[in-house]
Amino acid sequence: QVQLVESGGGSVQAGGSRRLSCVPSGRTFSNSAMGWFRQAPGKEREFVAAINWSSSNLLYADSVKGRSTISRDNARNSVYLELNSLKPADTAVYFCVAQAFGTWNVADSWRYWGQGTRVTVSS
Repeated sequence: QVQLVESGGGSVQAGGSRRLSCVPSGRTFSNSAMGWFRQAPGKEREFVAAINWSSSNLLYADSVKGRSTISRDNARNSVYLELNSLKPADTAVYFCVAQAFGTWNVADSWRYWGQGTRVTVSS
């Protein structure tokens, strides 16, 4: 059974940082794109960032561009999301995704989803 396990969520004050991690189990995704989506209370899931297998191609949502960094460590079969200069609007559950079959910023393009890790930003 394939699972994506996120960690690193928590509460942080505005302006702070969080580093989210995602460790898959059940298979390796070293040859697949991986990424992050988020869902704020009462809103639909939205794309945050994605990275291809070799880390040569990165994509960020405009809402986090310049404040976040996605990276991966294929030796550890892991993907990370560094969030900086956090705002209350960044409060959401962050989901790790793997293996895209379409446009990266479309939720339906991704085959595997984690259960999410919550980030709460207070002002």
